[in-house]
Amino acid sequence: MPTTWPPKRVRGSTTGRPIMQLLELLGRRWVLRILWELREGPLSSRALRAACDDVSPSVLQARLDDLRATGLVTLQAGTGYAMTERARSLTPLLLQLQQWAEGWSKDVNLRRT
Repeated sequence: MPTTWPPKRVRGSTTGRPIMQLLELLGRRWVLRILWELREGPLSSRALRAACDDVSPSVLQARLDDLRATGLVTLQAGTGYAMTERARSLTPLLLQLQQWAEGWSKDVNLRRT
């Protein structure tokens, strides 16, 4: 595991504050989706890829590498990828965001795809 995150500067921040680093990580394509799919338990790489609408294997692996490097995901022998305790503490926040988004989508009449 690298001793520092991110491997380069955080977009939009010169301070490197932890919140900016977290937003940089969570804002990467597929990261939130991966965490969302792992919230109910471990998944193999193949199952995770299918759950993520067939994200490309190379992108999935890159994001899993990022999540492992930052201590949010672990690879467990026999069960696959799983959220760490630290990542699981994000789950209630993600569920609150989901609830907020549901109300917001009704208010602004978002199209569902």
